[in-house]
Amino acid sequence: MKVYRNIIETRNIPNAVVTIGTFDGVHLGHQALFNKMKSLAQSVGGQTVVVTFSPHPRQVLNIDSSNLRFICTPEEKMRKFEQFGIDNVLIINFTKEFSRTPSEVFIKDYIIDNIKPAYIVVGYDHHFGKNRMGDFDLLSDLKKKYNFKVERIAAQDVENIAISSTKIRNALAAGNVKSANRLLGYLYSVTSKVVKGNEIGRTIGFPTANLELAKEYMLFGRGGVFAAFVEYEGRTYKAMANIGHRPTIGDRAEGDMLIEVNLFDFDGDLYGKEITVRFLDRIRDEIKFGSLQELKAQLEQDREKAYALMQEG
Repeated sequence: MKVYRNIIETRNIPNAVVTIGTFDGVHLGHQALFNKMKSLAQSVGGQTVVVTFSPHPRQVLNIDSSNLRFICTPEEKMRKFEQFGIDNVLIINFTKEFSRTPSEVFIKDYIIDNIKPAYIVVGYDHHFGKNRMGDFDLLSDLKKKYNFKVERIAAQDVENIAISSTKIRNALAAGNVKSANRLLGYLYSVTSKVVKGNEIGRTIGFPTANLELAKEYMLFGRGGVFAAFVEYEGRTYKAMANIGHRPTIGDRAEGDMLIEVNLFDFDGDLYGKEITVRFLDRIRDEIKFGSLQELKAQLEQDREKAYALMQEG
């Protein structure tokens, strides 16, 4: 996959099949759109192009900035683009000045004059340009003028639930990672470096790798214990993760969430190392125990439950 930050460099992409958006989470709806793009590109001997933005438009425009949350980091998003078979990605620097670009001007100056698309493919509710005035109807009006074809992907759903990044974020905020995974089409994950902890878990036989995420990527609004997998240096380990305030230990303020991960069958030092945690299912709420021994007894039960959930798939 080729990544461009200079739009002029996209002029040599043959018979480009283009889509435009932020694609937070790269969920099943986005994947359906990408599959359509790949099919169209194959039919015209072309290549797929995702046009996206950095920083995220909401960060620049300060839209509900105090509650701003994202499903995946920019780096994770790029990995998903490649995983799902995208040939090219153009990252446009999003500024307040750029946000004032009228929809047709954006299509002509950025997409038509540079990428010269054979097709533009959009989701069922996609909007773009100044005040989000551009949509499928505008593209349909412009296609003859600028000599391209346009396709729209219908809304995708899972078990009669329409897929959207907002619904995934809401599911994670409620601790319903299993529902989020169904809409994503893969296990929700976080990637971060392991930070130094107080090592209390080690004293009761459950050493943990501690992760602290930037606020905009901490989607779990409800603490709890989860069955999980950890990827580290090319290997996958079974694990369980606790997300919350550690009420038994009492060293975290309300709202100061921490992710602690206990890797099964792993013995090593992870401090400063980057790991990826993939969340399978929720086991229970976070609980305050009367002693560390009570906590240990519960963690032993949690581990057995995690193993059982992994066997269920």
